[in-house]
Amino acid sequence: MSLQLIPPRIQPPLDENFSPAILANQNFQREVESVGVRLVLGLERSGGEVSRFETKVYPEGHPNFESNFQYIERIVKFLLWQRGGHALYVGGPIRITEYLRKIYSASGARSFDYNFMGEQVYEKKFSVIACDEDEVPASHETGKLLGRNLKGHRIGFDLGASDRKVSAVIDGTPVYSEEVVWEPRKHTDPEYHYREVMTALKTAASKMPRVDAIGGSSAGIYIDNRPMVASLFRGIPQAQFGKIKNMFLRIRKEIGVPLEVINDGDVTALAGSMSIEDNAILGIALGSSEAAGYVNSEGHIMGWLNELAFAPIDYSPNAPDEEWSGDKGCGANYFSQQCVFRLALKAVIEIPADVTDAEKLKIVQEKLEAGHEGALNIWKSMGIYLGYGIAHYADFYDIKHVLILGRCTSGRGGDLLLEGAHKVFETEFPELMKKIELHLPDEKVRRVGQSVAAASLPVL
Repeated sequence: MSLQLIPPRIQPPLDENFSPAILANQNFQREVESVGVRLVLGLERSGGEVSRFETKVYPEGHPNFESNFQYIERIVKFLLWQRGGHALYVGGPIRITEYLRKIYSASGARSFDYNFMGEQVYEKKFSVIACDEDEVPASHETGKLLGRNLKGHRIGFDLGASDRKVSAVIDGTPVYSEEVVWEPRKHTDPEYHYREVMTALKTAASKMPRVDAIGGSSAGIYIDNRPMVASLFRGIPQAQFGKIKNMFLRIRKEIGVPLEVINDGDVTALAGSMSIEDNAILGIALGSSEAAGYVNSEGHIMGWLNELAFAPIDYSPNAPDEEWSGDKGCGANYFSQQCVFRLALKAVIEIPADVTDAEKLKIVQEKLEAGHEGALNIWKSMGIYLGYGIAHYADFYDIKHVLILGRCTSGRGGDLLLEGAHKVFETEFPELMKKIELHLPDEKVRRVGQSVAAASLPVL
C-alpha cells in the first residue's frame, strides 16, 4: 500500500504532477493519530553525535501498515541529507527496520546514499540498527558557536567553482579583497589546490601587519576542516584524495594560526544571521544546484550536512530524477537553474545547446524581464515549489528566517519567488506567516559579507 498523495491547493502552472511532501506527511499523521504507535529514529555521525526524530506509524496488523514503508523511507532520506549519519537506529516495528535495511544497502534502491554516507563521508560502513524505542541513543548535538569573532587581523576566503575569493579583514572591516578566476574541477594534482589556496592566503596576509586567524567557506561536505566530498575536487583521483582531505590541516600547521573551514551554505546563513542580528536562520541558494546552510536558535552551526539538493520535497511518482543519486523529487530539480531548464521545455522556450549553463540561464532571465509568459510561469512555479518546500523544511528545522539567494533570484525572479511562497503560506499554512520571515539579500542582509563571516569563524 502506497502513501496517499494530496494534491496542492496552489498548483504550479508548469507542473500538474507536483505532490508536495509536506501535504502527504501531514495527511499520514492525521490518519495515524488515533491508532499509531511511536517510532524513534536516531542518526549517529562523527564524534558520537546523534540526531533524533520521533513520529507515529501504523502498528503491526493494521491494514494500512505497509504505507509506513514509503513514509518512513522518505523521512530517513531527508534526515540523512539534512543531518548526516553513518548509523541509523530504528526504534519501532521490526518490519520497518528490515525494509530500511534492504533499501539502504549496497544492492538496494538507495545504494547511492548507503555508499555516500558510509565510506565516502564518514569513512565507516553504513548500518541500520533495530532496537526498542527507549534504546535509541539520546540526542547528542553540541554544534559550534562559530563566527561573530571580529577582533584581530583575519583572513577570510571562499572557494567557488569558477573563482576563489579572499579578503584581509581587520576588526571586522575588509581592507583588501580579490577574486581570481580558476577551474579547480579540471585539475588532478592535489598540489595545484594547495598552491592556489596558499597563494590567496599569502596575498591577503601581505596586506596586514600580522595574521591572527583564517576562516574559509567552500562548496562540499566538510567535517572537522576536512573536505570529505566536494565538487571542486572531483578531478582528484581517489588514490590521491587523502591529500585533499588533509590539505587544510596541513595549511593550519604550516601557518600556525587558528583555521576553520566549513560549507559555504553555513557561512551564508551565518552572514545572514550576523546582518539580521537574529538566529534560527535557513539560507537557501538557488544556483547551479541547491545549496543550504543553517544557524540554530542559539547561534550554533550544527555540523549537519544541509545538502538539501538531495532531500525530497515532491512525492509524485512522475517527479524528475536527480542526476547524481537517481532519486526522484529532490530539491536540486526545484530550487536551482536545473529547475529553470526543466520547466523551460514545458514553457516552450528554446535554449541553445552549445552555450554554458550561465548563458542558458541568462537567456531565460532576459525573457522573464521582458514579460515572456512562459518565463513568468517558470518563476511562478518555482515560487510555489518554494512555499511547499519551506513548509516541509520547517518540520525538520526550527526556522524564524529564510534567506533566499543565488543567481536564480536576480531581477524580477526574486520577487516572483517570494510572491509564490507567500501565496502558498496564506492558502495552506497560515501559521507559517506568523512564524517565518522570508528575506531576499537586501542591503540589511548584505551588511556582513561572506568574506567577513568566513574570517570571523575561528576563536582566538
